[in-house]
Amino acid sequence: MPLGTETDRLHLARTLELAAQGRGRVSPNPLVGAVIARESTVLGEGWHTAYGEAHAEVEALRAAAGSDLSDATLYVSLEPCCHTGKQPPCTDAIVASGIRRVVVASDDPTEKASGRGLGILRDEGIDVEVADGELAARARLLNQPFRKLARTGRPWVLFKSAMTLDGKVATRAGDSKWISNEDSRRRAHRWRAECDAVAVGIGTALADDPQLTARLPDVARQPRHVVFDATARLPLDSQLVAAAPEIPLTVVVSRAAPRSATDALETHGAEVIVATGEHEQARVQSALDQLGAAGVSSMLLEGGPRLAGAFFDAGEIDELRLFLAPLVLGGRTARDPLEGEGVETIADAVRALTLECECVAGDILVSARLREW
Repeated sequence: MPLGTETDRLHLARTLELAAQGRGRVSPNPLVGAVIARESTVLGEGWHTAYGEAHAEVEALRAAAGSDLSDATLYVSLEPCCHTGKQPPCTDAIVASGIRRVVVASDDPTEKASGRGLGILRDEGIDVEVADGELAARARLLNQPFRKLARTGRPWVLFKSAMTLDGKVATRAGDSKWISNEDSRRRAHRWRAECDAVAVGIGTALADDPQLTARLPDVARQPRHVVFDATARLPLDSQLVAAAPEIPLTVVVSRAAPRSATDALETHGAEVIVATGEHEQARVQSALDQLGAAGVSSMLLEGGPRLAGAFFDAGEIDELRLFLAPLVLGGRTARDPLEGEGVETIADAVRALTLECECVAGDILVSARLREW
């Protein structure tokens, strides 16, 4: 049955649906789903349910236990692993199962994989086919955090903001509660739950004393809190410090931070990392390098405008999700969402790769991908 038949496409699309069920639970591992089928008959399904637990291929093989798999096909959303980590190699389980055909939606860009798993399967006489086109693109988009971390060592960054019709995120007096409606804010809590970390600048931390938690009933784990705080001004009685280390807190400081202040933060359970570089953009990249090395693969950036501008100028915003509320503020000094250096000419502007719009109870959610990994 050649790749590209309707049956192949249906089974491969199903692997993506299965993979998405692990969102917010498997990082820094990728989202993976698997289906074992004999033509149109499904023999077993599985997905990676949690970090450290069995991989999707093994779960599908367990579900298909007792079936003769010699004439079955394994469909999987990501190239099977061939190395030992918290779980043994999936290639070993596939070979042992007797499956003779494997269809893969996307590659694994990590150094320990990157085609090696597929080569092992082919060496064992298994027919391996790799998808292209729409399904392959969807499979890659499903794992943008995993792919960016593998290729750059830095987390994938999603910038979220709520703004008025005239593009303002706060009044001239700094008031911003609430621009977006309750349904929009609930959506943002879901994004927190799906990301490894949520980040704000010290201005936001001082003004709002936020919790930065995902306040939803079915949250598997709370995201790491990250505060960009060059001189370590985060109050020890803030809600973020009070929640550490139960909810991990990372405070990103510069070399100018007083040792007494950083020591006090560490004594209260925070992790302090020093971001180096001659300007804000370089320090953003330094911080992301260190967070990526610690296993943070995705970050929700919530502001404020100066920090968001530094991320944009550093080229480290991968996706935008902007809530546009039916409000108008006006005012020359009302806050903009991105207050960095920006570009000098329209020709230098960053053009979104994709643009989607959705109505959320009266707000308009605009989503734009700026980079693809």
